[in-house]
Amino acid sequence: MQPLIDHARTFGQRPEEFADLAAGQSPEVLFITCSDSRVVPALITGARPGELFELRTAGNIVPPYVSATPTGEAATIEYAVKVLGVTDVVVCGHSHCGAVGAVVRGDDLNTVPAVRDWLAHAADEPECADPADPTVAEAVQNHVLTQLLRLRSYPCIEQRLQAGALRMHGWYYEVHTGLVHEYRTGTHAFETL
Repeated sequence: MQPLIDHARTFGQRPEEFADLAAGQSPEVLFITCSDSRVVPALITGARPGELFELRTAGNIVPPYVSATPTGEAATIEYAVKVLGVTDVVVCGHSHCGAVGAVVRGDDLNTVPAVRDWLAHAADEPECADPADPTVAEAVQNHVLTQLLRLRSYPCIEQRLQAGALRMHGWYYEVHTGLVHEYRTGTHAFETL
């Protein structure tokens, strides 16, 4: 913890670098990814403060849209799309994902009921030819595609897609190599950026 504290102490000593951020934000991208500490959106994309609007959830799960039951995830998505006017949404899964791996393997999560119940939002069990694969690459990639479909149930997303004012991207990040792959509709495969 001490190195983090030391950095935080010196971080604010460069106010000229951040002064413009006080005027507001205008990110172009809503970046939805896992809460995993190995996934750092700004590091992966090279984004500066104000360039990404982030939504991080265990397993980069987008819960089903239910208008009668607002969630923090729904509020974040709606704010990014309707208020900030982002033009792109990225759903980024990653290798070695504990959440997707637990779903694929059918792990007993009864000792962590909040995690168990959250992972029930993952929808169907992601397809995976080899559940023993530690990267769970195939399952994570299928999971990303499921979350992109799930996003379309959000009225704000569907409206902007229909208007041609929003693009959606499925990414897969390899924590062990740093490579990023994007789903390409033409080939129906994740290809290296």
